[in-house]
Amino acid sequence: MNKKIFSIICALVTSFIWGSAFVAQDMGMDHIGPYTFNLGRLFVGFLGLVPFFFIFEFHKVKKIKIDRKKIINYLLLLGLILGTGQALQQVSLLYTNVANSAVFTVMYVVIVPFISFFLFAKKVHWSIWPAVFICFIGALFLSEINNIEVRYGDGLVILSAFIWAFHIIYIGKTLSFFNFPITVSMMQCFFASIFCLIPVLIFEDPTLTNILKESREILYVGLLSSSLAFLLQSYSLQNLSPASAAIIFSLEGVFAAILGWIILDQFLNGTKIFGICLIISAVIFSQIIPNYGKKKHG
Repeated sequence: MNKKIFSIICALVTSFIWGSAFVAQDMGMDHIGPYTFNLGRLFVGFLGLVPFFFIFEFHKVKKIKIDRKKIINYLLLLGLILGTGQALQQVSLLYTNVANSAVFTVMYVVIVPFISFFLFAKKVHWSIWPAVFICFIGALFLSEINNIEVRYGDGLVILSAFIWAFHIIYIGKTLSFFNFPITVSMMQCFFASIFCLIPVLIFEDPTLTNILKESREILYVGLLSSSLAFLLQSYSLQNLSPASAAIIFSLEGVFAAILGWIILDQFLNGTKIFGICLIISAVIFSQIIPNYGKKKHG
């Protein structure tokens, strides 16, 4: 299979998992707080990747000569970014609905190309800019911007979008010199869970009984959204630019809105459906146009 097609498939599956995770995240706070939920999901995510690390990458990582201090610093930074983004997103669900949280989260699709181009001087294919614009307009329709009531939770999600933008970019930067997706995904979950322990100790007082009541949601989000999705995200960024990958990842808002409608009985009207169509169009446009240009000049 073509490496780029494989990366696109990984990004699509990642988007679906993340979109479905919003529902589980919302349902998983009936008996525990958002920080405890995050700690649980991230540590489960770490544990879920440990066997694959020892099977597929342990011996390779052990043999290569690398600047270990540099990679540890990058993994610590990824853990901090991931933990912060997860905390903001999870807390936001206490103050807004699943659809809005998902939609505002994917605002990172607008932020990533600007950060890549202006801060890191990365070339961005011209097709990304109109795709980002279409995606942004689609997100506005999906959130029903004309009827929206700006809530505290929405502000937290928008702030998290900036965090997720840096996360996508730094995953790509880390893999550029340390191309071990399982190790990177595993260690960022481990460090993020350590960072998440701090607000748990300060703001929450979880009990084992209450944690076990949310075990189904924690396991689902931990094993799928943290273990599998972050691993697939790393694989997708091996062959896609951060800006291109971010546009595909924006489909998580689409999947979240649809699943929120199916599972949580949240409202999905014609305006939101039009927004969904725009986002899907933006994803298709961003992937077809660059390849068309290559074939035309090839």
